[in-house]
Amino acid sequence: MNNVWKKHYPDHIQSEITVPEMTLSEMLEQTIESYPDNSALYFYGKTINYKELGMQTGAFAVSLQANGIKKGDRVAIMLPNCPQSAISYYGTLQAGATVTQVNPMLVERELEHILTDSGAQTIVIYAPLVPVLESIKQNTSIKQIIAVEFNGEYASKYGEIEFSAFLKQSEKPPAPVSINPQEDIAVLQYTGGTTGRPKGAMLTHRNIIANIIQIDEYFKDEMKKGSERYLTVIPLFHVFGMTSCLNMSVYTGSMNILLPRFELDEVLETIKKLQPTVFPGVPTMYVALTNHPDADKYGLDSIRVCNSGSAPMPGELMRSFERRTGARILEGYGLSETSPTTHCNPVFAERKVGSVGIGVPSTDYKIVDTATGSKEMTAGESGEVVIKGPQVMKGYWNMPEETASTIRDGWLYTGDIGKMDEDGYLYIIDRKKDMIIASGFNIYPRDVEEVIYQHQAVKEAVVIGVPDTYRGETVKAVVVCKEGQHTTEEDIINYCRKYMSAYKVPSEVEFRKELPKTNVGKILRRAIREESAKRA
Repeated sequence: MNNVWKKHYPDHIQSEITVPEMTLSEMLEQTIESYPDNSALYFYGKTINYKELGMQTGAFAVSLQANGIKKGDRVAIMLPNCPQSAISYYGTLQAGATVTQVNPMLVERELEHILTDSGAQTIVIYAPLVPVLESIKQNTSIKQIIAVEFNGEYASKYGEIEFSAFLKQSEKPPAPVSINPQEDIAVLQYTGGTTGRPKGAMLTHRNIIANIIQIDEYFKDEMKKGSERYLTVIPLFHVFGMTSCLNMSVYTGSMNILLPRFELDEVLETIKKLQPTVFPGVPTMYVALTNHPDADKYGLDSIRVCNSGSAPMPGELMRSFERRTGARILEGYGLSETSPTTHCNPVFAERKVGSVGIGVPSTDYKIVDTATGSKEMTAGESGEVVIKGPQVMKGYWNMPEETASTIRDGWLYTGDIGKMDEDGYLYIIDRKKDMIIASGFNIYPRDVEEVIYQHQAVKEAVVIGVPDTYRGETVKAVVVCKEGQHTTEEDIINYCRKYMSAYKVPSEVEFRKELPKTNVGKILRRAIREESAKRA
């Protein structure tokens, strides 16, 4: 049953791939050799071609080595979408080090955990965020700060070095580093879990290269090497942006048009001016574009392929966007632990609205019972989605027990609940059980709850996701106050804003006298979710 999806592949597209023994640095070198003069990165009117990207990447790598970075050391990158992010990424890999992806929106306690857990000694950071880093730096291993600033001359305040100055620290070529693609970690991609504690998914060079080859084979009829233009608004620090935008554009010798944030008018003007052909995005972006009254005037029909991920895609939204643009939205599925893509609706076979499609090449998957994880379910029956393929991570960083419970006999147990139809198309029913996905960002309830519990008036709190027409889901907190204490919705929301990233802050707070619980006192989150759904 788990291989029935292969019947949909036409003869010229392989359902199984051979993963080359290649590092990500070697992939970039191959593209530089094939397309040296092609535009690699476009950022607010400035273009870097592949030859220039290679030179700057090499300069970054040798400067890292001159500052003591050795094979396997972790280098944190905490940047919005910009050329320096790509240069730091490939330069770190060329130096033999491991990229540690860091969301620039993290607040102090979130940042401290990732830096402490990874043991990163060097960080490339957006200059305005340096004060946030400095407030927790003494609790981490950070020794070198490389600051990126976009407007004018940068003035150091904390002893950090400006990015362009760092590139000039050594004129020697980088020392070659021997990398084993199958064993050596390219990226630590931090992801949450039902425990709420972020875990570093260890993605090897082979994991990421495999996913690039899988996607390239799957879309070989749609993509033309050396001529595509990717519109990259989803963040490169997110695993979706890292693979589907950065690595795919480099592998195919394409132009990567970088925007640091989704601002509707700016996106529309960029589409009108540069006519991108590929637009990986999340549903909230397609909502905004579809609902713009003058969207038809911006040449959206230049976009041929839209990959949608990170959140469920409503069917009506998909149809409305396609009517206005002529583009096809191909909804897919993946996880940080799978580099990330495992499924996508095919361009070469039937697309089923509501489904995340079939497996990309060399990806086996099945639905198993949630109790034991050993019984394979039949078509139409729900259970846990488990996946096997070359893109599946090596494991979790310094978490052997968590790794052993997640990867069993080569199968990754996703924690997601889904079902498969007779044709092998996958449908996701619940994502990560309790996880909330708002505007494509993963929000783990315990992260939010831990902050709310620190409020002096709060006795108990539970956080759930509730439907939102724009964000897909938004955060709702249900709170019980301590006896004799009182607080307000506004106060809880303002308190959360101080201690967590903006996208995690509850937009709604409900107060109750008590919460439903099991006979052993465990809060019944599902019951609260169901009650909220009925009211809605």
